[in-house]
Amino acid sequence: MKLTIDTNSKILTYEIDGRTQNIDLYSKEAFELISKQWLKVGWNQKYPYTFSWMGRPIIQLPEDMIRIQEVIYRVKPDVIIETGIAHGGSLIYYASICKAMGKGRVIGIDIEIRPHNAQAIKAHELFGFLTLVEGSSTDPEIVTRVKNMVKPGETVLVILDSNHTKQHVADELEAYYTLVTPNSYIVATDGSMLDLFDVPRGKPDWKWNNPTAAAAEFQHNHPEFTIEQPEWPFNESELSLNITHWPGAWLKKK
Repeated sequence: MKLTIDTNSKILTYEIDGRTQNIDLYSKEAFELISKQWLKVGWNQKYPYTFSWMGRPIIQLPEDMIRIQEVIYRVKPDVIIETGIAHGGSLIYYASICKAMGKGRVIGIDIEIRPHNAQAIKAHELFGFLTLVEGSSTDPEIVTRVKNMVKPGETVLVILDSNHTKQHVADELEAYYTLVTPNSYIVATDGSMLDLFDVPRGKPDWKWNNPTAAAAEFQHNHPEFTIEQPEWPFNESELSLNITHWPGAWLKKK
């Protein structure tokens, strides 16, 4: 696709599959086209690697952080399970929401929790809301250990943010979906890989080897889940689509 922005004429011209069209630069459609390209350039420039939450690096797009906050506040889970820890910023973020709500705790799983990250997380003032589990998120022993941490009747939200290959995400979905409670979610993050296969830092196989593809296949096999973007609780615009690195990520339990 070719985009041409004319700020003088206030027109965006896009060319795709040999078809050229001019649209109002300040329209909803133009915003969505520009945002999609902005996401690609921003990811290649490592824009999500520039943020922290309460002192810990959080490698997330701020837009995705706000959207998942909206979901957490609506669902009010007793347990948030996240695969993939890295620096621990996401765990601290979710813990801070739990503290603010007066409800919930967070379980973080990673195949390797680096000592300096583990030390910083354990020293954090919100560590009391966290449980760290070191090991592969798809190891049956780890899965069993995590499931045993969830008490009967608790509301559970699951976020998958570790190895993003299609197969690994598919394995995680099968491992943890039974924990998800009705009207809650299992979220297969970072499916934007499907749009990033052609950027300098991307890989060609990402076009098919990505979490969005895994989520789509999972939903096909598990009709008790639907793939749907959570409704925005507040919207005074004409916009309707998330600006996100998590397309097709939200699997909601009916």
